[in-house]
Amino acid sequence: QVWTFRELAGRCNAVSHWARAQGWGQGDVVALYLGSRPLLVALWMGLAQVGVEAALINYNLRCDSLLHCVGVSGAKGMVFGVELAEGDPGEDLGHAGGTMSPGWPGNASVSPRKSWRKFYRIAAFGFHSFGLRHDDIIYNSLPLYHSAGNIMGVGQCLLHGLTVVVKAKFSASSFWDDCVKYNCTVIQYIGEICRYLLAQPERPSEKSHCVRIAMGNGLRPAVWEEFTQRFRIRQVAEFYGATECNCSISNVDGKVGACGFHSQIFPSMYPIKLLRMNEDTMELVRDKNGLCIGCQPGEPGLLAGYIDQSDPLRRFDGYVDRRATNKKIVNDVFTLGDAAYLSGDVLVMDELGYMFFRDRSGDTYRWRGENVSTTEVEATLSGLLGHADVAVYGVLLPGVEGKAGMAAIAEGEGRFDCDAFLGAVRKALPSYAHPLFLRLMPKVDTTGTFKIQKTRLQREGYNPLHTADRIFFLNSHLGRYEAVTEELYRAITEGRLRL
Repeated sequence: QVWTFRELAGRCNAVSHWARAQGWGQGDVVALYLGSRPLLVALWMGLAQVGVEAALINYNLRCDSLLHCVGVSGAKGMVFGVELAEGDPGEDLGHAGGTMSPGWPGNASVSPRKSWRKFYRIAAFGFHSFGLRHDDIIYNSLPLYHSAGNIMGVGQCLLHGLTVVVKAKFSASSFWDDCVKYNCTVIQYIGEICRYLLAQPERPSEKSHCVRIAMGNGLRPAVWEEFTQRFRIRQVAEFYGATECNCSISNVDGKVGACGFHSQIFPSMYPIKLLRMNEDTMELVRDKNGLCIGCQPGEPGLLAGYIDQSDPLRRFDGYVDRRATNKKIVNDVFTLGDAAYLSGDVLVMDELGYMFFRDRSGDTYRWRGENVSTTEVEATLSGLLGHADVAVYGVLLPGVEGKAGMAAIAEGEGRFDCDAFLGAVRKALPSYAHPLFLRLMPKVDTTGTFKIQKTRLQREGYNPLHTADRIFFLNSHLGRYEAVTEELYRAITEGRLRL
């Protein structure tokens, strides 16, 4: 199905009248829990026209986590997608677009509220930063409960008149076929999508498409050039940001590996800064006057953005949980008495001002006196294994300083050769970054936006009683990985085995 702006407007007005019939109005919240489809856009826009906020619920959530999210949203009602009754979003494909009309027909609308400023800012940021055109067609297989799919993707249609193809669910095998079918000129990616595409067998459509721009975030430097060369992508429009942050940056000229740029000639034009930190504790380092210290080129630091609540580009509205909001605010950053949003992400800037993503805070662990970046080790191991899913994290060992590296690997259908893997790792990584433990599993957990999940893996550690997956330990005496049995586990935890 194809929706024009007039058809979308009619559906939005119908939703507005329906919402008022339920007794909902300004300031109320309604949860939307359904798979990605054009109807989702009509629902949240129609609700917004009468002042009702849509709580966009991750359709992967179930049980307690679903109840928690709906509960904290304060929703008075929920629109439920029947395709989720069996726990899997539908596979329908639709797209909405056309020529931007001068206004929405009908009389159900109310004045735009201040909260829409961020929607306009993020969508305009993408359009103007990356040279998008009004006649572009965007292939959007990202979930619409997430700002990348909803604002950076659909927002281009609503604000700038582009056509957007809404795919219900990402599929690596049909990705390029869809791009050819719908004459797409722009694709969106996030997280591990580009690596998933590289792991697919070659097919004619990956060369016969019309895509010129890949727009998104999370493209690892290790696969950047392979991705652009294999799929003939002329421009990677990588950016860094979060729905709530005030320090978004973009890579406008295709600098390989960079997630953004910050002018070193006029830094005050966009008041953001990389702050020096203690890499062991992640605490900010301050000077004798109590101010945070900025990082030098090549020095990793936490990204922060100056808060000005009167400026829609600088404000920080926070979260439902006030304590979570307070954790993101740091004082005395640029000047005494100021406030800044602390991203929680570690970046590195070069001499020219290009910024490169290093880690989420907490994703770096210390072993043998060295700091190990889980992001870098994951990229290396995934490359060695043909772009397999890999999660790297640190695990505690009793009586041992720091954390030992552990890698959870999706082993695929063939037999995993631990000896060959170790040989490749020794050539590619320094000794302190070699995973001490391996966990071979059918599938590595990912979020709905294709980011590797590690919480459960870290909690279960290397105890073979906690999982049916195979766990291996790098025995330095034998020079190879060996299976972790109950006896070996006890020997490690009781300190009877030298690491």
